[in-house]
Amino acid sequence: MGKRRVSEREDRVRRLVGKAIGDFKMIEDGDRILVAISGGKDSWVLLHILEELQRRAPVRFSLVAVNIDQGFSGFRQDLIEDFVSVRGVEYHMDDMAISDIISEKAPNDLPCSLCSRLRRGRLYTLATQLQCNKVALGHHSDDFIETLLLNAFFVGRLGAMSPKLLSESGEHVVIRPLVYVPEKEIVELAQILQVPIVCCQCPLMCGQSTLTDQNRKFVKNLLSQLETRIPHIRSSLLASLSNVRASHLLDMTLSEALR
Repeated sequence: MGKRRVSEREDRVRRLVGKAIGDFKMIEDGDRILVAISGGKDSWVLLHILEELQRRAPVRFSLVAVNIDQGFSGFRQDLIEDFVSVRGVEYHMDDMAISDIISEKAPNDLPCSLCSRLRRGRLYTLATQLQCNKVALGHHSDDFIETLLLNAFFVGRLGAMSPKLLSESGEHVVIRPLVYVPEKEIVELAQILQVPIVCCQCPLMCGQSTLTDQNRKFVKNLLSQLETRIPHIRSSLLASLSNVRASHLLDMTLSEALR
């Protein structure tokens, strides 16, 4: 029964990832992909599914699992290294004193955006060093939906994330193969696979501080409440990102392009 549960859940997630890869042409023959492993459920499931696809896919590509120790006290990078080494996947363990940089530059502010920029920049540097042309991140469909609402509610911008994005330098392509996978599917598969959940130990991310990203929590709670009235709301919002009517928006640059 246990094996059947793994197989069914894994098959469904693998199909959704395969569809995303096909729809957005994320992986091509000869790609060398840096898979960013944070130690959380999303990145572990991403690595697992990409490994499965690597064995089955008609195109040849290689994977390098990369973790960055961000310098927060108590982080157990050794648990991550132990897990990837046993799997036999190529990996690289890195460290960057992001915690010190944040303390210096944003001591009284929510540092999440700064931390994200620093991590992304480091991943690009490592991708170059490890001769990877693509960087795979573990954002799932709920991340896309929540970002869409966060931008609309608090920024006044209509946009979410890109499933495939060329870096500003033009050297790397960022891919998000879990774009069609709901978070609940990832939670269930991660539990079945018994992956080690290792928090980065950031006070905001790991709940060791009263500071939290209130806006994102608000959006998560709102979606959960709306889901009781509109069961398909998440799939509908995700679908809206690929069903855009530019002529029905107020962006003047789009209006000019349509004339």
